[in-house]
Amino acid sequence: MATPLTAARFLAALRAEGLDVVEVGDWSDHNRNSKGAWGPVHGVMIHHTVTRGSAATVDLCRRGHSTLPGPLCHGVITKDGRVHLVGYGRTNHAGLGDDDVLRAVIDEKPLPADNEANTDGNARFYGFECENLGDGADPWPTAQVEAIVRAAAAVLRAHNWGRDGNTSVIGHSEWQPGKVDPRGPGISMPDIRARVAERLKHPASWSPGGTSTYTVGRGDTLWSIAASKLGDGARWREIASLNSLKNPDDLSVGQKLKLPKR
Repeated sequence: MATPLTAARFLAALRAEGLDVVEVGDWSDHNRNSKGAWGPVHGVMIHHTVTRGSAATVDLCRRGHSTLPGPLCHGVITKDGRVHLVGYGRTNHAGLGDDDVLRAVIDEKPLPADNEANTDGNARFYGFECENLGDGADPWPTAQVEAIVRAAAAVLRAHNWGRDGNTSVIGHSEWQPGKVDPRGPGISMPDIRARVAERLKHPASWSPGGTSTYTVGRGDTLWSIAASKLGDGARWREIASLNSLKNPDDLSVGQKLKLPKR
């Protein structure tokens, strides 16, 4: 249980965890606070958007739609691993859920099955929507899942939550009966929780699996290095964070870079 972070602390926590954060419009003042309180907060909730395309997904989560006004979350995690901040305060991301699940989150105990919807989740959780069709087949890229882990860890670290069982991070399907998100190949909430718990044993700048060293050659970019050495060009942001590069385009031939595990 905690008072929500200020918007500035929330942003700083995400960036400290090595995330590429995009601030969308007046995100820090865009909320549904007129409809009720936000806080005290207890954890982080992960969803999928049932949408295709990063720009359209971010716009939808910011604006909402005719039956559910935006913002629909605090941050949108797109397939490239970027976190787009679209709102801060009360958002329409969780809806009603199970009070027994909330109690388990607060106590950091194993989650019971959700079988009722009697508690306002919009007031109690940080929410991250993740770009995915939600059809059970749309894959979750490595960069996106890593961003989910880091975003959740950033919030938990700032609040000093989740040091043991880590049930401070839940999926929408674990909160509200009938929901299935997030689902699909490459993601599971037990795995997300385990990875977040591992991150919290290390500093925010930690990269799992240790590092290797790469010497920058002529024509190299962070994207080309990530693509050739890590198998995923989108992971260039991990390299930038690991090496504290303020300008990812500012590389020099012969420069030594630490690379995260492939």
